[in-house]
Amino acid sequence: MAGQEGAPAPEDPERRTRRRRRSRRSSRSETDAAGGERRARRSSDGTATTDAATAKRGATERKGGTGKSSAAAGRSRNLSASATGSRKKPSKKKPSKKKKAPARARDQERRLPTQREVSAGGVVYRRGDDGIEVVLASRRTRRGDLAWGLAKGGIEPGESREEAALREVREETGLDAAIEADLGDTRYIYVWEDVRIRKRVHFFLMRHTGGDVEDRDDEMEEVRWFPLERARKRAAYRGERDVLARAAELLR
Repeated sequence: MAGQEGAPAPEDPERRTRRRRRSRRSSRSETDAAGGERRARRSSDGTATTDAATAKRGATERKGGTGKSSAAAGRSRNLSASATGSRKKPSKKKPSKKKKAPARARDQERRLPTQREVSAGGVVYRRGDDGIEVVLASRRTRRGDLAWGLAKGGIEPGESREEAALREVREETGLDAAIEADLGDTRYIYVWEDVRIRKRVHFFLMRHTGGDVEDRDDEMEEVRWFPLERARKRAAYRGERDVLARAAELLR
């Protein structure tokens, strides 16, 4: 029996097989097309990424390299600026020179002839109700100042130190005295009439025995008795102040 009318005829097996093949080919084609599209997309994405990275590196290189390279370049520029002398060199101050005497004056002083002198004098004292007093005589200096000091003078040929001291005291103060002790000497240098004088003066402690201060030569302007301590302060020269201090030690 061929079959009932109006019922669907059974499908041809060969036709079904062709349909399945066509279906598989279509699916494979769609799959291949999708894969190709994905590959194309990945390829395009990779190319874009690579192009972006390359462009970024190029921009960085144009700007001067990476951050580390830029810092190194900055330090190099700073060092170059320092080396070229951008900082000012400290100025050296010349040391101040002390004023010296003119060379002509020094040379003239060195050329001065030198002369040695030896003199003798005395500290004449007396004891009174108010204590010990000593004699000082005053004379004018080359500048016109009044200087108080002890009586003294040069030793003449044939005289001893003691004899010269008593004579000078008598001439300069008008007083007579007797030597009681040796007070040592003083040494100093001065210039007189373009001659350098190296002087040594021997002093003696003398006790007043008589005479009158009005009976003296004209070399001294004034002769006066002073309390011993006041005389030590009034004497104009340090060497004679030292001699008066020695006399004070002996008279205590």
